[in-house]
Amino acid sequence: MSAAAVSTLAPLPERGAVDADTFAREIVPAHRPIVLRGQVAAWPAVTVGDTPRAIATYIVGFASDRPVEVMVGAPEIAGRFFYRDDMRSFNFQREAVPVPTLLAKLVALAETDQPAPALYAGAAAAADYLPGWAEAHPINLPTSDAVPRVWIGNATHVPTHYDVSSNLACVVAGTRRFTLFPPDQIANLYVGPLDVTMAGQPSSMVNLVAPDLARYPRFAEALTHAMTAELGPGDAIYIPSLWWHDVQAVGPFNVLVNYWWGNPEIPAFPALIHALVAMRDLPEAERAAWRGWLDHYVFGAEARHAADHLPPAARTVLDTPSPERAAYIRTYLLRALGGG
Repeated sequence: MSAAAVSTLAPLPERGAVDADTFAREIVPAHRPIVLRGQVAAWPAVTVGDTPRAIATYIVGFASDRPVEVMVGAPEIAGRFFYRDDMRSFNFQREAVPVPTLLAKLVALAETDQPAPALYAGAAAAADYLPGWAEAHPINLPTSDAVPRVWIGNATHVPTHYDVSSNLACVVAGTRRFTLFPPDQIANLYVGPLDVTMAGQPSSMVNLVAPDLARYPRFAEALTHAMTAELGPGDAIYIPSLWWHDVQAVGPFNVLVNYWWGNPEIPAFPALIHALVAMRDLPEAERAAWRGWLDHYVFGAEARHAADHLPPAARTVLDTPSPERAAYIRTYLLRALGGG
């Protein structure tokens, strides 16, 4: 999508930096995305310098020798990681290289005018690849189970996808353009395969940069609900669970750190896949009956109270969330599905 076309999309809401109490009390419960300008502006990695070489040199000071997985695409893909035309494979390869090697390559490419391959290392836990990073770059906003994960690359485009967990993404270097769609736009995003994905989550088949509205006409409706913003060094964005987001890294050198939290002990997505085989193709009357069960026990307003009439010892899978209930349900499902 051209810069002019992007400018017609609604802007993402934004505000200045917030403290942990405000984040927990006002931002997270709203379950709406928001840009937090300057949230990590004081991080040493943000203030160390504005050239790729200066920033890379600083990051290398933390780096371990552990190889990180890098997505590598030819210059012809223009940075957009996606499926090949036959959808049997992807338009990139995966290589494992240490973070210092990746950074050196990115700096060298940034200092030339030659067409560059698309390079992207993502979701690398800082404790494994940049030990000491978390201590030097505190944030204290998400819950305690959120760990910093580092994303390093050049000009790349990650197609519209979602995360099960809530997400706080902080730009360290370069510029990132985020375009978000509400969860209820799923039917208008033309989601790709659920089980063969680039990085775990299904992605939209529509290229946001150049949408083919003849092939994907409902995407025009999705665009009326889209919100976008460009983030620079020191800015952050909160993306609630299940909000679709398209991420474009602009320029030859980009670094982002994100935090995911709130992932359930038993993930929900496999339940959707199981429902496809167990319920989707039943006769309509049976599907309607199962819809009543799901509303009663899962989606209805009173679902959390569906077992209030039972004594505590008899509530088992219907009990309130706890590690013990999660372990019991996991064992029950394995037994029911023939896996244990």
